[in-house]
Amino acid sequence: MRHKRSTPNRSNRIADQIQRDVAELVRDLKDPRIGMVTISHVDVTPDYAHAKVFFSLLIGNPEDTEAGLNEAAGFLRNSLFKRLQIHTVPTLHFHFDRTTERAAELNALINRAVADKAKDPDEPASGEGGQP
Repeated sequence: MRHKRSTPNRSNRIADQIQRDVAELVRDLKDPRIGMVTISHVDVTPDYAHAKVFFSLLIGNPEDTEAGLNEAAGFLRNSLFKRLQIHTVPTLHFHFDRTTERAAELNALINRAVADKAKDPDEPASGEGGQP
């Protein structure tokens, strides 16, 4: 029973370690398709056979970067073998993480709505409304 409770923690620790190590290893890749990558999250299967590695981009094309990273996945996995102290190093599968992209779009929409509201003379500005 105790073993089952500790497994999720071990899985999380391994996912975190893979995230840190892959982030370091990606910086050394020479593929021009790979932009400025941030490894945002790693999901490891319970049997440690596969890891989904989610990344975001500061600069670069998401599709090209994903293709470049997936082509380098074998090289990165071999490099992880040397760093990780586990018997099974998962096969890496890279996926573009659109979370930050969506957050930026929502921020832009909110900022536009606030700016539009500020231009509307019929709407009272925030902070006005009965305060002495």
